[in-house]
Amino acid sequence: MKVRSNAPSLKGRIADAEPQRFFWDRAARLCVNDLARGTSFGGQLAALAGRSVVVATSSQLTTALALIELDGVARRLTILPPDTATDHLGALIACAEVDAVVIDAGTLDHAALDLPVRIVCTPAIVPAEEHSLSYVPTEWVLLTSGTSGVPKMAVHSLASLIAPIGAGQSLDGAVVWGTFYDIRRYGGLQIFLRAIIGGASLVLSCAGEPIADHLARLGRCGVTHLSGTPSHWRRALMSPEIGKISPRYVRLSGEIADQAILDSLRATFPEAGIGHAYASTEAGVAFEVDDGRAGFPADFLDYDRDGVELKLVDGALRIRSPRTAQRYLGTQHAPLRDRDGFVDAGDMVERRGGRYVFAGRRGGIINVGGLKIHPEEIEAVINRHPQVRMSLVRPKQSPVTGAIVIADVVLKTDRARAGGEHQQIKNDILQLCRDALPRHKVPAAISIVPALDVGATGKLARRYG
Repeated sequence: MKVRSNAPSLKGRIADAEPQRFFWDRAARLCVNDLARGTSFGGQLAALAGRSVVVATSSQLTTALALIELDGVARRLTILPPDTATDHLGALIACAEVDAVVIDAGTLDHAALDLPVRIVCTPAIVPAEEHSLSYVPTEWVLLTSGTSGVPKMAVHSLASLIAPIGAGQSLDGAVVWGTFYDIRRYGGLQIFLRAIIGGASLVLSCAGEPIADHLARLGRCGVTHLSGTPSHWRRALMSPEIGKISPRYVRLSGEIADQAILDSLRATFPEAGIGHAYASTEAGVAFEVDDGRAGFPADFLDYDRDGVELKLVDGALRIRSPRTAQRYLGTQHAPLRDRDGFVDAGDMVERRGGRYVFAGRRGGIINVGGLKIHPEEIEAVINRHPQVRMSLVRPKQSPVTGAIVIADVVLKTDRARAGGEHQQIKNDILQLCRDALPRHKVPAAISIVPALDVGATGKLARRYG
C-alpha cells in the first residue's frame, strides 16, 4: 500500500532504507524493510485512512509496525500506554474523537474499545497489493504521565517528534538501538524514531522481563546504542549480566542524571559515549549533554540552540522550541504554552558556578517545618557513597515539624548487604549528608532495602500520600 506524498511518511522512509534492519522483541525478529512491499494489517490499511485511530496493541512489536503504517494515513494517532487505567479509556477515546482501534492478539477486550472500525495488527509482514492513498498529515497524540486523574493528551506532529533527531543523523547501518523504555511513552518513542530515521535496528523491551534476561538479549542482538532512565541504568548495573553488553553510546533521560550514575556508567563502559537528555512529553527534547557532568552549562540560557530557547521563571525551567507539542486535546486543561510560547517544564534548577543543576520537581517538594526540600538533592548526595547503587528520599509524618525526611537505600554488592556492615554504611551515609547538606535536609533515618519500586515509565515511584 503506497501513500502519495511529497513529505515522507515513516513507511516511505523504510522504503528508501539500506541496508536491512530488524526489530526484535522477546519472541520474534522481523525485517522492517519488508514493510516497503508488505503490511501487518492483512490488507485492511485503507479502512483506517483519514480516521482518528487509537493503537491499543499489547505488544511493542505490533505497536511499532502499526505506527509505521499509520503515519500519513490516519488523521490522528493516539498511542495507548499499557498501564493506562481502564476507567480512563472512555474519556480518552471521547476526547480524541476516536473512531477506529488497532489491536493485536493480546489486547484486553474492553467496552470502550468497541469502535466502528476494529483492525488487527499481527507481528508478521505479508505481501500487499500496490494501492495509493492520499497523504494525511497525522497528529500524534501522546499521554502524559504523573497525573492522578485522567492523563493529559499532548498533540505532536511527526516534525516535532523528529526535530531533535535531525536529518544528518543517519547511521552506518551497523547500529542497533536498544531501550529500557516502552515505545508507547515519549522517551521510548524517541528511540523508535531514531532507529527509523537513522536506518538502525531496534531491540524492544518487554514488560515483566527480568533485567538479567533483557541484558542478555541485548547482548545477543549486538546492541550498540542503549537508552533508559537513570533508574533503569542503576538496576542494570546491579545485574551480573551487564557484562554481556558493550555499547558504543549510552543515553539517559527521564530523571535527573546525578554525577554518581554518570561516573558509574563511565567506569563500566570506558569506551562509550555517554549523554543525558532533558525532555518531557509536552516540551520535547530540550537539550542533550555529553560532557560527562551532571546538569548543563549555564550558557545554554544565553542563546538559541538549534531553535531551542530556555529561560528561568522563579527557578523553574521553561522551553520554547519547534520540538514542543502543539496543544493539549480537550478544553479542561490550562494552555500548554505561556503567552510567550514557552512550556513550563515543572523542574527546578539552581546555578552553581558556570553550570545549572536540577534540584527536583516543583510538585515533589517535602515541607519540613516550613523549610522546603527537594528529595532528589539528598539522593544525589547519598548516591555518592561508594557502596550505594540507588536511593529514595521520602517524607515521614512528624508531630513536631509536620514531616521529616528518611531514606531507603539499595547497596551495590551482596557483600555490602551483609548485616554486619549495614550500620557502618548507614553512619557513613549520614556523615556524608551532614558534610554536604543543611541540617534540615539530613535524613532522620536510613533503611537498607533490597530494591526500590520503579514505575512503568522507568522512574522511581514516589508516593507521598
